[in-house]
Order: sequence, then structure tokens, then C-alpha cells
Amino acid sequence: MAERILGKTLATVSLSVALASVTVKSSGCCSIPACRNTFSSCGFHLSSNIMSSSNGAKENSHNKARTSPYPGSKVQRSQVPNEKVGWFVEWQDYNPVEYTAVSVLAGPRWADPQIRNPAGRTGLVGRGLLGRWGPNHAADPIITRWKRDRSGNKITHPVSGKNILQFVAIKRKDCGEWAIPGGMVDPGEKISATLKREFGEEALNSLQKSSTEKRELEEQLHKLFSQEHLVIYKGYVDDPRNTDNAWMETEAVNYHDETGEIMDNLTLEAGDDAGKVKWVDISDQLQLYASHSQFIKLVAEKRDAHWSEDSETECRGL
Repeated sequence: MAERILGKTLATVSLSVALASVTVKSSGCCSIPACRNTFSSCGFHLSSNIMSSSNGAKENSHNKARTSPYPGSKVQRSQVPNEKVGWFVEWQDYNPVEYTAVSVLAGPRWADPQIRNPAGRTGLVGRGLLGRWGPNHAADPIITRWKRDRSGNKITHPVSGKNILQFVAIKRKDCGEWAIPGGMVDPGEKISATLKREFGEEALNSLQKSSTEKRELEEQLHKLFSQEHLVIYKGYVDDPRNTDNAWMETEAVNYHDETGEIMDNLTLEAGDDAGKVKWVDISDQLQLYASHSQFIKLVAEKRDAHWSEDSETECRGL
């Protein structure tokens, strides 16, 4: 019963938010994560997304996880006001809708459902479209290059004066939103393998290639994914598929093609869950799926690339 699941005792939640070698600096008007090694693997954590949940939802945090209708259905969530998102806020009348998709019910039962979303209430219990109770793990490869003119020179933004960074974006078939070409981690699969596999399937249509084409594609992907990279984020994602008992967690990793030579040898072609794929200029005007805009902003900050024409916008943080 939903009432039992949502009892007063908080269940222990295992959330993979361990980050690699992070040093956080707070100075001036901005709080920008920084790493000891500029272009070695490092991690960033959007802690405000979860830490705010104990006292209610922070502005622009834990919003998509409360939207209706639930993806792929007509199910309307129980409305959860900002001040009552956090589990530490007593709400005896909380009566979330229960929903688990038929396709999910037909699959295996992965774990004990007595577990709660670490960011707070969503207005819906069950698993929705997610296969596992608790965290459902994904991986998001952020492939970037510098925008260049026909002569090969980097293009700078006329207002910020910073170089413009581009990333490979796909248009999701399920909701029509633009997103990072990522996906779910298969059981027993390493994150590094998921990142390369998902990029190949969604941005290069690798599943439809011939054996010869796949071998050539694998050689180019190996060059791209074997270089130094930045772990931009690890942890909870504000995703419209989240429920009180099942939610998305991801590892977002930036692979940067500094010269553009590797990606010049790869032709973008939408495949698998992607309807379209293209290079997109990075700026604060991006409207992306789930928390993807936040991940892209962190990449721009770390690469010292253009993000906003308004310096005050960059100082507001996430």
C-alpha cells in the first residue's frame, strides 16, 4: 500500500554521489567547482538539487520530477507544493498516485520497494517507466568541439569575448526534447562502455552499420573515448520519469575534441532512440531534457567557453 511505503520512518537511501578528486572554491559572486588537474578526470556535484530537499524544493530544483502527465501516460501526479517536497516536512495528508507501467510490471522485480527518492516527494509512487526500485543508472557522454570559421579559426562570441563551444545533441523520439545522447547502463556494464555504446547508437547509428563500417567506426570512437576527459557530474537527476520510489541517477562525462580532427572523420546520423542529431552551440539559451542544461553549463565553465551574454546570469549559479 502507498500508505505503508510513505510511512514516517525514513528509509536508508543508497545514492551514488561519490566524486573523483573535487576541490570546490567559492569566491566573488559565483560558486564554481574547480579541479586540481585542469584537464584530468574530475567530478562536479550539483549538491543544491538534493540538499535543498530537507527544507522544501529550491527554485529550479526537483521540478521536472513533479510534472504531469507522467511520461507515456495520462496519469496525473498528486500536486506537491515547493514547501512540502522535503521528507522532513511533515505532511500527514500526502496521498500520492500509484503508477507502474504495464511494460515495467512484466519485467523482473529488482529490489525492495521500501525506499524513498532522496530529493523529496514527487506526487507519485511505484516505478512509473523505470525498471528498478531506487536508483536507475544512466550515462551521458558530452562530446564537444570548438566552433570554427571556414579558415579553421575559433569563433568568439561578440559580447562575452569567449570561444563558442559546441556539443552533439540528439532529439529524443519519446518526448521531442533535445538532449545529450546517453542511455541506461546495462547490468554488469562499465560506465565507460555505456558512454561509448550510447553515443555510437544514438549519434552515429552504429546499430545499422555493416560489419566493416562498425570496425571503422570503433577505431574512431576509441580515439575519442580513450583520451583524457572530465567527469562533470555524478548523482541524482531531476527527471520527469522519477517517482517517490524510483529515480534516475547519471554520470555525465565530457570528451573534448580539441582540434576537431576526430569528429571530422565521423558522420553524425541519428539512430536508436534519437530522431535527429546535430552540433549545437552552447549557451544559456539551450532548452534541454531533464538536467542536461545544467551539465552543459558546467562543461562551458570548465572549458572557459561562452555561456551567457549577461555576466549577472553566470553569477547566479544553478
